[in-house]
Amino acid sequence: MFPHPTPAFVVDAAALERNLAILGEVKRRTGCRILLALKAFSMFSVFPRMRRVLDGCCASSVHEARLARETFGGEVHAFAAAFSETEMREIVTLADHVTLNSFAQFRLFQHVVAESGRDVVCGLRINPEHSEGAAEIYDPCAPRSRLGVRRAAFDGETLHGVTGLHSHTLCEQNAAPFVRTLAAIEKRFGDLLPRLSWINFGGGHHITRSDYDLDLLCDTLNAFRTRHPNIETIYLEPGEACALNAGTLVATVLDVVDNDMSIAILDASCACHMPDVLEMPYRPRVFRDAAWSGQASPGPEADIGCAPGVKAHTVRLAGATCLAGDIIGDWSFDTPLQTGDRVIFEDMAHYTMVKTNTFNGIRLPSIMLREPDGTLHTVRTFGYEDFKNRLS
Repeated sequence: MFPHPTPAFVVDAAALERNLAILGEVKRRTGCRILLALKAFSMFSVFPRMRRVLDGCCASSVHEARLARETFGGEVHAFAAAFSETEMREIVTLADHVTLNSFAQFRLFQHVVAESGRDVVCGLRINPEHSEGAAEIYDPCAPRSRLGVRRAAFDGETLHGVTGLHSHTLCEQNAAPFVRTLAAIEKRFGDLLPRLSWINFGGGHHITRSDYDLDLLCDTLNAFRTRHPNIETIYLEPGEACALNAGTLVATVLDVVDNDMSIAILDASCACHMPDVLEMPYRPRVFRDAAWSGQASPGPEADIGCAPGVKAHTVRLAGATCLAGDIIGDWSFDTPLQTGDRVIFEDMAHYTMVKTNTFNGIRLPSIMLREPDGTLHTVRTFGYEDFKNRLS
């Protein structure tokens, strides 16, 4: 049994390095530059490993930009739906690229960039008006989206000072949706491309997924470069793909109650520790394995959670907060869950640690790293002061 206190996030360095190897292959084959999207994964203790392959980070706030500058290095790109002037004055001391979400913001902050004394590159985020996302909450091209400048808004505007465009429209998708999105970009914005020196195709590319079509991605990027030789630099900024299937969240069963079914109450909370399960929603993969030693995937003897009724014992997994809806979901296992059992949720490195909260004063999960040789060590633990210091 896992010998460390729970709840805990465990990042598997070997799995992380497999992802980095795939991203490195894309760089070699296309000449593109790849940035880590900090909004998805900000475990800065592993940044020394990641910067061997990646070219820098993209940030969505002043704090993320500062984290990138202080702990990652390389290029720092920044984008937000809107910045205040106070934020922009700090951003230009940290970022190499700043992408604005409207011409109004671009005009408002041109003087701030000029006065910074740094060679800060400026761009605009575009809305290609082409949706590929299945869930509207994650679709920047959904009707009435606040993200990105539509083509009509460029009419009558000068691009003086704008050297590139940024498009981020995908979410957990393969290469074919990117091909269709790129066609929409070239159709609507093709007349502007000859005036640019860089383009950023954003994140949402599930590059490290086992069924991802790497050849199609690389061929598409190379063909785009051939069609637009003036564009010197192509950026991708995956977040999820960097840490995909590279980490777990391990929890302990605190109690099992009965209310028309077995309900296992865990020391990991859906509301506090995996809020995307409520927001998306989505159903995480889960398993039990007495021999588990922190690896990102279940071992050969693991009792893998299945849909209710598939295996002999169906149980609801739930958190210990006072929120009635703090329910992770229902699974079936080979044997009943008992108090003290360890339950491991897969693919919990991205959009988990960055979204945790201390609702109800629930303790944040520890953060652990499993080295490629199997050694486990605790990177950080959290306690009362972390809860208290968020309050007043």
